Amino acid sequence: MTQPPPPPPNQPPNPYAQQPGHGYPQQPPAPNPYAQQPGYGYPQQPPRPGYGYPGGQPGQPGHQGQPGQPGGPRRNNAALFIVVAAVVAIALIVGGGIWYAKSSGGDGRKDDTANSTGGTGGQGADGGENGKGTEKVPADTTSKVLFQVPLPTAQDTTVTAGSWLTGKVYAKTGIARITGYDPDTGAELWTIPLSGPVCRATGQVSADGRTAVVFQPRMPAKGSTAGCTQVAAIDLNTGRKLWTRTVKSGDVPVNFDNVTVAQQTVAVGGSSGGAAFDLASGKVRWQPKAADSCDDAGYGGGAKLVAVRRCGSGDASQLRIQTLDPVSGKVLSEYRMASGIDYASVVSTDPLVVAADVNNSAGDGSGFSDVFSIDNRTGALRTRISTPGSSYAARCDGIYELEKCTGVVVGDDRLYLATERHDGDGDYTKTNEIVAFDLGTGKQTGQRADAGDNYTITPLRMDGPDVIAYKNAPYDKGAQVVSIDGGSFKETKLLENPATTAVKAVETTMSPDYAEVRYSQGHLYLSAAYAHAPTSSSSAKDYLVTAFGAGG
Repeated sequence: MTQPPPPPPNQPPNPYAQQPGHGYPQQPPAPNPYAQQPGYGYPQQPPRPGYGYPGGQPGQPGHQGQPGQPGGPRRNNAALFIVVAAVVAIALIVGGGIWYAKSSGGDGRKDDTANSTGGTGGQGADGGENGKGTEKVPADTTSKVLFQVPLPTAQDTTVTAGSWLTGKVYAKTGIARITGYDPDTGAELWTIPLSGPVCRATGQVSADGRTAVVFQPRMPAKGSTAGCTQVAAIDLNTGRKLWTRTVKSGDVPVNFDNVTVAQQTVAVGGSSGGAAFDLASGKVRWQPKAADSCDDAGYGGGAKLVAVRRCGSGDASQLRIQTLDPVSGKVLSEYRMASGIDYASVVSTDPLVVAADVNNSAGDGSGFSDVFSIDNRTGALRTRISTPGSSYAARCDGIYELEKCTGVVVGDDRLYLATERHDGDGDYTKTNEIVAFDLGTGKQTGQRADAGDNYTITPLRMDGPDVIAYKNAPYDKGAQVVSIDGGSFKETKLLENPATTAVKAVETTMSPDYAEVRYSQGHLYLSAAYAHAPTSSSSAKDYLVTAFGAGG
């Protein structure tokens, strides 16, 4: 099994510095990346008994030790954060551009599958009434800047990941704090102080406006880390920290690499074990048993709870994708992935869609070479879709934040995927598209949404049957938010930013590739995932949050 390289002894790397890919050897693109490959994998096995037990007590020894401790695996966040300066788009040229079948209208899409999202973790993704989207076109789609929050100064590059939007508040992680802002004015409504910086945050929010984060127990000294051992549930609407918990392996607090929320359960995973808590009370729902031979790689949340578990060791290890009962931890279904897959990301839990870099074949460090559509009820593989990095622009973490994917969303039993940039219609122009795949057949539906010359389109989330997407703009235009009709694929502009120098500077530093983008009802929020020490190389002011509103 491929092991992640050892981590640096300090905070996560500077996201503004150019980083290489995941370190995988570069591979040539598949001869025909659009040809669908047959499904593969081990024969389906019946679900195992629940690997956890309700009310499990902390203190069960893990069999590996925690990262950074003697005998424990070591992980490297530096391999995960790829800035836009490091991404070189490789276009698949066929007669001067990427070829896609064009849609002639209705696609016969299914209406009986629950809506779901990917990429941004389900933020603001309610299905609307009667399967219709809830986003309305503002009377004036021209935006204005509503407010900006200055980027806090840090000793080192420090994680500020985590931004959430409810009907009452826009909330954002700062340094050792989470702050709720008035969505229109930016006035601070509440602040939750934390003992140390946030390490991980899920984009999943419960129906009653609650979410969860993992953070450090204290402010670390410069060039060091205090570990990611604290789990907390946050009520976004009231600004209350509901509870804080830790889990121990023997006498050592466990470091957690990821966190999610599924219904009323908080699940956290790490190399020394995972745990699940009641969202309201913090009561332990389950923990893996000490004698368990499998590790929790992590969880995906939202409508369902899905675990990615690694069983066995070395070359004989195998990933298992398990749909769990969120309350008991009982395994409801399981899919066993084939050898050659060391890491996987959960794009959607309902329908269940998993992305992986099979045999390190993506070739671009994206963690995204193939997509697996899995039946939640039986664990059977529905179809496998080849998504080579030379043609598609999706990226997934896969090692730590298993829900963290960009450039891909799921809804109405469709996979919506951004393509890589390629030559546009005009001279010296570049563009890309969003294309759709049927999750039942694995084939393209023939639908595509064109970005337009010198625009780049990225799907953000679902809105009922429709796709909400962000369009990076050329130098003389402002970025846009559009709604793409799930049937006709017609694009409707919801918001367009002004093309001023100040706004363009914000858009450039907060691309969806590495910043957090939230949109709802004429409001767009761009926020930074890191704070950093002041630099003398740039006179431009950096912002933690820039909010835009329609009706400029």
